[in-house]
Amino acid sequence: QVQLVESGGGLVQAGGSLRLACAASGRIFSIYAMGWYRQAPGKQRELVARITVSGNTNYADSVKGRFTISRDNAKNAVYLQMNSLKPEDTAIYYCNAYFSDLHDYWGQGTQVTVSS
Repeated sequence: QVQLVESGGGLVQAGGSLRLACAASGRIFSIYAMGWYRQAPGKQRELVARITVSGNTNYADSVKGRFTISRDNAKNAVYLQMNSLKPEDTAIYYCNAYFSDLHDYWGQGTQVTVSS
């Protein structure tokens, strides 16, 4: 019943910025963590950034210092501010909401393309 909708993807020049947003709706009580994952062509899905309900964050080494994740618990929303984008950031970005191992939800994905 939980649905996640991402927005904010697009095409940007290297060095530019994008802000991704994800809102969860449906039968929601509490979300332990929300995060962003990405999958580039020919690669496996990887964690980009994650934030727990208490505000603890985790970032992939490749995006540390460039990306910032934030969360609005009341709105069940998560955001990803992406600065200093590089061509290697090009991927489909997926929003994730984690309740437990049995309740793990994903958005449809939003394309981020960074040109050289």
